[in-house]
Amino acid sequence: MSLSLTEFPSTAEISYEQIRDQVQNGDVLICSGAGFFSTMIQQVTDSIWSHVGFVLRLEEIDRVMLLESVEPIGVRTIRLSKYMTGYDEKRKKPYKGGLAIIRHSQFAALVDHGKLKKLAQYAVECFGHPYDKDEIAKIAARIMAAKVPFTAKQKRKIKEFIYSHDEWR
Repeated sequence: MSLSLTEFPSTAEISYEQIRDQVQNGDVLICSGAGFFSTMIQQVTDSIWSHVGFVLRLEEIDRVMLLESVEPIGVRTIRLSKYMTGYDEKRKKPYKGGLAIIRHSQFAALVDHGKLKKLAQYAVECFGHPYDKDEIAKIAARIMAAKVPFTAKQKRKIKEFIYSHDEWR
């Protein structure tokens, strides 16, 4: 089954308790958020999806974790269950929007467990490294520029400005 960029999957809603034992390392949580920043991401990317996370099971402590990157923290890990029960710390409400867990149909046959382990280790090494705000601004500018019908001359001027800003720093 392919994943749509414009329509949320029409499968029945399933509780965390129902899927917890089926979730595997390498699964991907995709989110269709309803908040302000999620809506901005959706509009710019022409997709209903606004966020992703990487599932990591820690069998030794009986936890299913999610490695994700969020502004302004950077890479972090949280319990996957928080998305369903208490994503909003103040109000103890679930994630505002739709959630789906996906897995490539041939993942088990194709996965290199050594590389999967290295990916998880790299994510953990990135904990506590906040986003570079200048880099986020440049990414946002490039995304927005791609959406605006600039002429070739205008695009060159924008690139010149971005590159000259890099040299100044």
